[in-house]
Amino acid sequence: MSKIITDEKSIEEFLTRGVENIYPNKEFLKKQLLSGKKLTMYLGIDPTGPTLHLGHTIPIKKLGEFQKLGHKAILLIGDFTAMIGDPTDKGSARKPLTRSQVLNNCKLYKKQISTFLNFGFGGADLKYNSKWLGKMKFADVLDLASKMTVDQMLKRDMFQKRIEEKKPLYIHEFMYPLMQGYDSVAMDVDGEIGGNDQTFNMLAGRDLMKEINGKEKFVMTVKLLADSTGKKMGKTEGNMASLTDDNNEMFGKVMSWTDGVMISAFELCTNVPMDEIKQIENDLVKGLNPKESKLKLAYEIVRIYYGDIKAKEAMDEWQRTFSQKEIPTDIETIKPTQYDILTVLVESKISPSKSEARRNIEQKGVRVNNIDVSDDKLIVKSGDIIQKGKRFFIKII
Repeated sequence: MSKIITDEKSIEEFLTRGVENIYPNKEFLKKQLLSGKKLTMYLGIDPTGPTLHLGHTIPIKKLGEFQKLGHKAILLIGDFTAMIGDPTDKGSARKPLTRSQVLNNCKLYKKQISTFLNFGFGGADLKYNSKWLGKMKFADVLDLASKMTVDQMLKRDMFQKRIEEKKPLYIHEFMYPLMQGYDSVAMDVDGEIGGNDQTFNMLAGRDLMKEINGKEKFVMTVKLLADSTGKKMGKTEGNMASLTDDNNEMFGKVMSWTDGVMISAFELCTNVPMDEIKQIENDLVKGLNPKESKLKLAYEIVRIYYGDIKAKEAMDEWQRTFSQKEIPTDIETIKPTQYDILTVLVESKISPSKSEARRNIEQKGVRVNNIDVSDDKLIVKSGDIIQKGKRFFIKII
């Protein structure tokens, strides 16, 4: 049985680093952690895609910290809820997935999450919410639905936005927060962790837990990876590193992130101490070249998944490939409709037309990864950097 850690400094770090909010409040959870009582907290992930990315690892990493404090961690695979689809931040209803698609998507999850969670004897539990949601009868669903009002649901920002935009809002989307909320009840947990975009769903679980189990469940929301303007990064941005990327791909994608996301990424995706991160932030404010900080960021992220040797290899490879001083660290990205060089040059607006793009190539004015392009039928790939002259750069995703 793991020893419960009640060291105040360790608990304070857990309660603050990367944390957006704690419900009912920080003091409530701190008191429980200091008491020495073994707590149970879970993280739910809907397997809507075949691999996890760095954004997913933010709450996973935090759940791992909770486990290291000696508490019980549960990873819940939303194999039932994923078939419905979480409407969070969606302007339209998600396309339903089949059970086969869902189970196929989560094949790699346990292995990927094992970087942060120990699933060995006495370690984290792996559960699937179809075990209880899939067995509910219609009478059970009606009883659950009676626990929340339409008014409560309509207070959700994304639902309000849909109504304002006159977009359809389906009844099954109202059911999603209830299903996620019932997960807490079924497992009788002490708390739940998730991204701040999951606040509504997790608080629905807090309400249900209080009403059905008579228990005060805590909720910890963590920050999402975002730049200095608050723009969130995700799969739709195209450069979010997947946990199936090799060390070089992962390193290159991190290096392609905007400078504004660096401090957020250091806090949420690395193990670099917060006082050191604050120093990096101060140095950047004073005008330090961000390239060295971004190299450190990419190295620290890659080493978590591949170790120091592979992280060093990836850094050396990146520096060898992109060693020209004039290449900026903050390069715009493009996901072209086709990966031939002419299409890329036109769609990135480096060249106004394909005929002009051919002329640029003939005049040795286009480079891919620092190498002159001589073939206008060249096919580029994700991660390549296209350059025209000394001013125009684009990274392929």
